Amino acid sequence: MMNFVSLCDINYGFVPKKSTDLFVKRQIHKLPSRGNVITRLPVFGSNAWENLNAKTRSNLRVGPIFCKSYGDTAKVYQEEEIPREKLIWRAIKLPMYSVAVVPLTVGASAAYLETGLFLARRYVTLMLSSILIITWLNLSNDVYDFDTGADKNKKESVVNLVGSRTGTLAAAITSLVLGVSGLVWTSLNASNIRAILLLASAILCGYVYQCPPFRLSYQGLGEPLCFAAFGPFATTAFYLLLGSSSEMRHLPLSGRVLSSSLLVGFTTSLILFCSHFHQVDGDLAVGKYSPMVRLGTEKGAFVVRWAIRLLYSMLLVLGLSRILPLPCTLMCFLTLPVGNLVSSYVEKHHKDNGKIFMAKYYCVRLHALFGAALSLGLVIAR
Repeated sequence: MMNFVSLCDINYGFVPKKSTDLFVKRQIHKLPSRGNVITRLPVFGSNAWENLNAKTRSNLRVGPIFCKSYGDTAKVYQEEEIPREKLIWRAIKLPMYSVAVVPLTVGASAAYLETGLFLARRYVTLMLSSILIITWLNLSNDVYDFDTGADKNKKESVVNLVGSRTGTLAAAITSLVLGVSGLVWTSLNASNIRAILLLASAILCGYVYQCPPFRLSYQGLGEPLCFAAFGPFATTAFYLLLGSSSEMRHLPLSGRVLSSSLLVGFTTSLILFCSHFHQVDGDLAVGKYSPMVRLGTEKGAFVVRWAIRLLYSMLLVLGLSRILPLPCTLMCFLTLPVGNLVSSYVEKHHKDNGKIFMAKYYCVRLHALFGAALSLGLVIAR
């Protein structure tokens, strides 16, 4: 048993019960004088290891071995190197920027429904500003998770990739300043104080979500903050800004606008919720009590399934009550297969960290398609 322990970096206190619980991938190496040699570790008994002469052991080319816990059994696997290009792509999180585009586009469509206006230049300015705000959120989140140790083993963390916490924080603050400047400039041009207050509230939600001394995400409050920030606050603010003109500066907050913002906030929060599935062990180790840490992945999958049902139930109620235009209801129901895909994927793979990592990207797909359908429905209803 001591041989087993010496081979493994055991984080959870589990050790293999028998030698068949351990495995190492075979590797083929070209040796100068003896051709191809298959090397593996037939060494899980002390006698076998002692019988290997020093020359044979020197030819072994086995990478780092780690132990992972599956119930009460530990299994050894060989860590696979992820290409740097793939890590950079993950760090950029390009699909996640849909959370900047969807509230803006839904707000613009709602403004078009109410006023018949589409202010293209203002829309582009707000989009660039929103992207900068999301960049700040992503970068600062990596910085503060690095500080707490939550991202210690997260290879796609920007801090780990660039090797500089200070540089990453500086880039985050720069993005925040530029983004806020664009939002304030647009709000002042529109002469809409309500929009400024709503956007300030949205940014404040982002700050208390992840930044010290608050870090409310560590208390499991990330989803409510996400819902408020991207739903009622941001979507409504964009509606006010993109519907304001010299002729109409005070737009009404109709039921259609508010219900649209609630749906946007709901799908955005679902992305955040599903991003926790593969991080349960790491979050628990640093005291981050996300909903998934509190519930467990099985109950988390149950929540996702009922959240999808609730989303389309709300859509049906809003459509039947005529709060939401009929075209919106019909267009959004076309995304139901994607919603079912999210639910079934999470239910099937919630115990597999290697696969459940993709759940949040399926949620991004649902969020983007649902937002596009909602926007198109609002435009058609005009």
